[in-house]
Amino acid sequence: QVQLVESGGGLVQPGGSLRLSCAASGSIFRLDAMGWYRQAPGKQRELVASVTSGGTTTYADSVKGRFTISRDGAKNTVYLQMSSLKPEDTAVYYCNANYLSSQMVFRNAAGQGTLVTVSS
Repeated sequence: QVQLVESGGGLVQPGGSLRLSCAASGSIFRLDAMGWYRQAPGKQRELVASVTSGGTTTYADSVKGRFTISRDGAKNTVYLQMSSLKPEDTAVYYCNANYLSSQMVFRNAAGQGTLVTVSS
């Protein structure tokens, strides 16, 4: 079993910043791509950003230039630095990870989500 524990969500004013963290633990042989999804009320879940084990990043057009994804391999942790936040960034943010388990099986794990609310 692999657990992803997110932290860092909360209430922030428009234009503000937040940093989300997601730590992976459990039966992991190797962590591959990690990413953040979000789901706003009444909307479908969308990919916000992802980063490969080699450090290649991708971003949704709506967050390019405002959000930065990074990872710390030693800590099995992925971060999402969010700046210039807008009310439309309000959503539950979910961490996601592809990994090779200790049993040498490729799997995917998702976190429970952390709420980000952008409001004045």
